[in-house]
Amino acid sequence: MKAVIIEEFGGPEVLQYKDSPVPKYGEKEVLIKVTKTSVNYADIKNRTGRKAKGNFPIILGLDLVGTIVEVGSDVKELEVGQRVIAFPRTGSYAEFAVADAQLAFPIPEEIQDDIAAASPIVSILSYKLLKDVGRIVKGESILIHSAAGGVGTTAIQLARLLGAGTIIGTVGNTAKMDVALDAGADHVFTYDDFSDKVLKLTNGYGVDVILDSMSGKVAEDSIRCLADYGRLVHFGNSGGVAGDFKTTDFHASCRSVLGFSLGTTRKKRPYLLREAAEQVIRYLASGELNIVIGREYPLSNVKDAHQLMESRKHTGKILLHVDE
Repeated sequence: MKAVIIEEFGGPEVLQYKDSPVPKYGEKEVLIKVTKTSVNYADIKNRTGRKAKGNFPIILGLDLVGTIVEVGSDVKELEVGQRVIAFPRTGSYAEFAVADAQLAFPIPEEIQDDIAAASPIVSILSYKLLKDVGRIVKGESILIHSAAGGVGTTAIQLARLLGAGTIIGTVGNTAKMDVALDAGADHVFTYDDFSDKVLKLTNGYGVDVILDSMSGKVAEDSIRCLADYGRLVHFGNSGGVAGDFKTTDFHASCRSVLGFSLGTTRKKRPYLLREAAEQVIRYLASGELNIVIGREYPLSNVKDAHQLMESRKHTGKILLHVDE
C-alpha cells in the first residue's frame, strides 16, 4: 500500500510518500480501506518529535473515513463493508489502517466523504468539551479561542445546538473573523485585549465557559473574563508556552480549570467516546452540523498540507485524499 512515512523527526521534508506493508489487525480490531483523512495540529507535533513516541518508521494521521475490509475474531458490532469514521492505531496517512473496534463508528450514506473525513476529531472533541467537561447549560455564554479553526468552527455550531446563549470567538487576525461569524459566533475579537472586550460586552460579568487550546498568556488572560462558577476547559498547547494560574483565582469565585485530552481518552477510556460519536453523527446526517473545510490535497502532496497547517494561515479543516 501507499503511505506517508517518517523515519526521522523534522520539518515537512521528512514526510515520505512510499510503499509500506498493509498493517496487521488483532482480534478486537478492524482493517479499514481509507478514503480520506485530515491533518491535525497533533500531526505536526508528532512529525517534529514534540509528541510522537515509538520506533521508526512512523505513519502519521489520527482520524479517517473508509470502509471496513476485515474484522477481528472478537469483533461483533462491526462487519465487512461498513463505512466508518475511526481513530486508527496505525496511522491514517495510508491506504489501509487498523482501528480498535471501540474507535470505529458506522456512518450513514447521508454523510459525504469530505465531511466524514473532517469530522472525527473536531466534532467528537468539541462535543466532549462542551457537554461532558464544560457542562454547558442552556443560555450560558461561551468564549471559544482559535474560533476560525476546525475545532473552533465546529464548537461554535455545537454550542448553539446545545443551547448556548452568547457565543464569542477569538482569532489570530481580522482576516479570520468572518469564518467564525459564518460558523455562528455572535461576536469575534482578535487576541489583543480580548478579556477587556469580553468584560465590556458582558457588562463585567464575564463568560460561563471558555474553550482554550492555546495555553500561555491566552489562558492566563482568560481567567480575567471567566464568570463566577465559570469553567475554563484547557485542551491544547498550540501556543507552545505553559500558562500559570493562582489558586486564589478559583476558591472564592467557585471557578474551575478543567483539562481534557482526546488522545488520552482514546488510549485509556475509549468507551467514553461512543455517546459523543453517536450524537455528532446524528447532527452530521441531519445537516444540523457542518464541518468547515479549508483545503484538500492528494496524499502525495502531504508536505504542502503540513506547510499550510504550520503557517497558521488556514481556516477550517485540511483534508488528504488517500484514494487518489
